[in-house]
Amino acid sequence: MKPSRIPDGIPVLSRGRHRTPRRGACFMELASVLAGERWSDHPSCTHPLLAELARMVNDHTSDDGRQQLVPLIPSVVGRRGNDRTWLTVAVAVAAQTILDVPEATQRALAAGLLQAERLCAEAEPDLAATRRDAQLALGMVPGAVAWVDRLRIRRRIDAKTFAKRSAPTMVRCAVNGVVASASPDRDSRLAALLEAGIAACPAPDSESDAPASGRLLAQAVPTSPH
Repeated sequence: MKPSRIPDGIPVLSRGRHRTPRRGACFMELASVLAGERWSDHPSCTHPLLAELARMVNDHTSDDGRQQLVPLIPSVVGRRGNDRTWLTVAVAVAAQTILDVPEATQRALAAGLLQAERLCAEAEPDLAATRRDAQLALGMVPGAVAWVDRLRIRRRIDAKTFAKRSAPTMVRCAVNGVVASASPDRDSRLAALLEAGIAACPAPDSESDAPASGRLLAQAVPTSPH
């Protein structure tokens, strides 16, 4: 990976994908710059599930609040994760939000957490902490768990299917649930969700220049006035 360097005239964070920096930039597009990769909102420097979470948080945060995400951008660079990251990130974001989202979203998250808990049990002791987090979250929503049981949808899936279908669905439900709750602190809740996802993804071996790049990026991207 090339050293992080902030180019002159870096754009302010905005929603969606941008063909060039002149048209704006999203969270992951700026991450691609820090990683020394070609301009993209799907850079290889970040695990796909964490990158999906970052894109969704970027797009659903208000224009003012989005600029507060800038210091988090260096934190995703180099977090490529591994096969278990699909479980750890999905459980982290679901557990972060399950109490504060609409009932329908709680049910969807509970279904995903039940699948994750079983897969974690098979991988213990490496995923023992993630399994406990899933169990604690499920314990907070017994009604949603009972609903899943009544539908008899606890079918067994393998880790590959979870990564392809369940994990991305859990991330989307968590973000959309925060948005649907219409909370006045939506921006801070979305930022906290992204922070939880980042913490659940293994850090790169070397982060020696991440704090410096974070300061430079925060200075380079202007913050909208409140």
